[in-house]
Order: sequence, then structure tokens, then C-alpha cells
Amino acid sequence: MADRYLTPVLARGALLSPFKRPRPDAHVPPTPLVLPDVRIDLARLAAYERVCGFATGADALPVTYPHVLGFPLAMRIMASRSFPLPLLGLVHTSIEITQRQSLAATEAYELGVCVTGLAPHRRGTQAVVATEARVDGEPVWESRSTYLARHRTTEEPTSTPPRESDDAKPLPVRAEWRLGADVGRRYGAASGDRNPIHLHPLTARLFGFPRAIAHGMWTVARCLAEQGPQDAVRVRADFKAPVLLPGTVTYAADGPAFELRGGGTDLLHLVGEVRPLPRPAAPE
Repeated sequence: MADRYLTPVLARGALLSPFKRPRPDAHVPPTPLVLPDVRIDLARLAAYERVCGFATGADALPVTYPHVLGFPLAMRIMASRSFPLPLLGLVHTSIEITQRQSLAATEAYELGVCVTGLAPHRRGTQAVVATEARVDGEPVWESRSTYLARHRTTEEPTSTPPRESDDAKPLPVRAEWRLGADVGRRYGAASGDRNPIHLHPLTARLFGFPRAIAHGMWTVARCLAEQGPQDAVRVRADFKAPVLLPGTVTYAADGPAFELRGGGTDLLHLVGEVRPLPRPAAPE
């Protein structure tokens, strides 16, 4: 879906947002949206690779790129009248990706997106959005993204799983990145995700942030770009604290684990891991 079609969708979601009252027991749209025969725009892919730090010109897609391809479908769902959470201010809090094989930039993909359910969170209500990419009817990539709508709650939900401690020993630092104020705008142009919390200080302050914040998917993509091309892998990333723009962050990694911390501080922005998928057993 081109940007000229996505912009009205985002505008509709913004207009509907003040009228929505999120709660974890609300009804969610059950029907998935499917987009067949999706072809890669190589110029847009190159822009994405540049802003995220991936090598440009490779035939294999970055492991995070199918999320970008499925984003317009996710927005159509989350901007719809039937989606119970307000689109404005919705925060991406985690993602799990399973990539079953290296994905060619010249391939045609069928994309499907659906909301699998809502759950209580100590700061509001979260929704899980599942995306799947298929080639010739076979799944080659899938993800589960969690989005949080912040609102006042009456009690601490017992169903929220415990999170690992933010005070864990830091991983070895591998790089330091100085981020410009335009990172959110550049990533938004390449990905189509123009949530106002990422674009300008003024629009970010409307949702409680002192400055614009980096997209969570930019932070995980930037970390994965440091690890080189990925084949069949499983990725998990939790977005712990927003990255304010401009700013400085440190990338750290050890084995499958990686993290992003505030430059010169112990503030933890992102924790994640990337592991190879087990190879299927050979037939006897």
C-alpha cells in the first residue's frame, strides 16, 4: 500500500482515537487482512537499509523488513472503528520474529495480518498483532508484535508475566551511536510509520514525551544490522525505555543476546536475542 493510501488511514485512526475507551475485555476484529503478490520496492528498501545500517544492494531482505511490508495492513486494522484501542499514542513494546529461510528481495510474498487478542498491562491495555509472509502458500516469516495503549488502571494485573531485571549485568559494549533529531522522520519515510511521537518534539510532547523518540523497530533493526545477514532465525526484542532524539546510545552484545543502553548511563532501552532455528530432522 503506497503512502498516499496509508496517510488517510492514519488520519482516520487519529480522528477516532479520542472516542475510544480501551479495556482488555473489549472485542477485537477477528478477520485477518491479506495482501497477495507483494513486490519489493527496491528504492524504498535501500532507504530502509541506509537508515537502519544494513548493507545495501544485497538480495536477502533484512530480517525486520517484512514487518514494514505488513505495516499498512496492521494500520488498517488498528485505525479501524472496530479496533478498541486508540491509534494515537499506541506504543510498540515487544516483537517476536521467526524467519524460516533467507528472504529474497526479488520474491513475491503473500502477507496476512490479524489481531490475536488483548491483555491487561500494569500501564493500560496491550494488543498482539500477528503478521505472516508466505511464498507459494508456505509460511516463510512470521511475527507477533505487542502494542500498548496507556491508560489508568485500577489494579496490578496478575496475568502480566514477570520481566527480567533491568539491573542485570551489562553486556560488552560493541559500538556507540550518536542519533540525530531526524532519525524518526527518516525511518518514518522509509517504513511508512509516521506516528507523531517519533517525528517532532511538539507532537511528541502531546503524548507525554519531552522530545521525539526513536521507533522501537528502528532500534531493533539497527542492532540486528550489526550482526550481519540472517538466515533461519528467531528474534525476540523487548522495548524497555524510549530513546529520546537526539541522543547517544551504546550497542552491546554477547552470543545471542544484545541490548541498547543510554550512552554513558545504565538506562536500558532494548533487550533482545537472535538464535538460529533448529534444523529439521532428516527423514529416515
